[in-house]
Amino acid sequence: MNIKIIRLIFLGFGVLLPKLSVAQTVTLDQAIQMTLNADPSIKEKQELVESARALLDEAKGHRDLMFDANMFEGLAPQVNGGFYQGGAYSGTQPRTDGPFPGGLSDWTSLEFAIIKPLYTFGKITAYSEAAKGNIEVKEGDVRLRQEEMIKKVKRAYFSYLTARDLRRMLEDVQSHLNDALGSVKKNLDRDNGQSKQTDLYALQTAQGMLSKYISQAIAVEKISMDGLKLLTGVGMSGDLEVADDSLTPVALPQGTLGDFKTTAIADRPEMSQLEAGMRARRALVTASKADRYPNIYAGIIGEANYASNRTQLNNPYLYDPFNNAGLTPVVGIKWDFQSGVMSAKIAQQQAELDALNYKAQFAQAGIPFEVAEAYHHMEADYQSQLDLAKGATAGRRWMIAALADFNAGLEKADKVADALKSYALTQAEYLQTVRAYNLDVAELALVTGAEK
Repeated sequence: MNIKIIRLIFLGFGVLLPKLSVAQTVTLDQAIQMTLNADPSIKEKQELVESARALLDEAKGHRDLMFDANMFEGLAPQVNGGFYQGGAYSGTQPRTDGPFPGGLSDWTSLEFAIIKPLYTFGKITAYSEAAKGNIEVKEGDVRLRQEEMIKKVKRAYFSYLTARDLRRMLEDVQSHLNDALGSVKKNLDRDNGQSKQTDLYALQTAQGMLSKYISQAIAVEKISMDGLKLLTGVGMSGDLEVADDSLTPVALPQGTLGDFKTTAIADRPEMSQLEAGMRARRALVTASKADRYPNIYAGIIGEANYASNRTQLNNPYLYDPFNNAGLTPVVGIKWDFQSGVMSAKIAQQQAELDALNYKAQFAQAGIPFEVAEAYHHMEADYQSQLDLAKGATAGRRWMIAALADFNAGLEKADKVADALKSYALTQAEYLQTVRAYNLDVAELALVTGAEK
């Protein structure tokens, strides 16, 4: 066969065959990292950090050279000749020929100054320190948003595993129930006396409840997966799978309640933000006080003016604003001060600093309570999931034994239904408690500042 024909055949198959999308499988850590990389609100707060850094550069930039220049084109009276009557260059009587003796002339003017601050009485240092504190506050906002998103990912991830395991368990129970129902229906059809109509009703009642719980589990499973797709940036239409085969309890964090409280006071981003905020407020109070003092500077100032239709006036005692040029080094003091406004600014900064001090006191009292609350919930759910695991194991054994006895004609259908429901409820409660415990551990990491 011709090589070209073979190539065309393969190309045709390539066009006709559908593109198979491979689902992306992620662990919890990978899902968290994807979320941190994809979340636009985190990127927004990171840009605010960059803005705060630029504010620090602006504060430090006030130490650099300052340039001020103004240039314009205008009109001036046209004048020819000298200063004296009739345009003479010497005489005794100044000219009196009106404001526009020869019409108008073009006028080009340039004024400029190059200034270097020498001493500002601490203004630049104080404003720079305030800007540094602002950077740390904004960085704390980034970390808080990251922690918030990590918590959302863990909630979606564990909720999905819980719903999936719950659905699988209920479908397993449903299959056993369907087998029992099939046996009852056969016995009733054969009228062999091994089953009664009440047996059928008891099992059908349990079947209805199971169907409801399965539908609910499927809905939660889909919602949780959609939420996980949205958080990780895969998109609602994307394909995503979790790496964990089943929901399992995470490791119990080691440490006493006192240890966790100490860690929280040291590592919580809010505490770092408060410390940085108070530093910034103290610096602003200092800067506001320093604003009462002048700035000492050195520099060069100059100007140049030119009017083409005016005769230049060369007289050291007279200033000609239309034709001149000059340049001089200067050392000066610049003072902008309004006593009422300045006092109000100082009072404002001091009040905001005092407010932050009270907020710090509240945080130091409230954070240990948050830690204790999360710690006690975690301890309770940890012990509960251990006890429920034993109960769920016993419940499954009861279900299997009841089904075996029922098939052997030794057990009634209502007892089988009770065993099925008890196992389903106990296993469902176990899964929900494991989920709650895992989220308790995540909450403890959040309130102690360990979630970095």
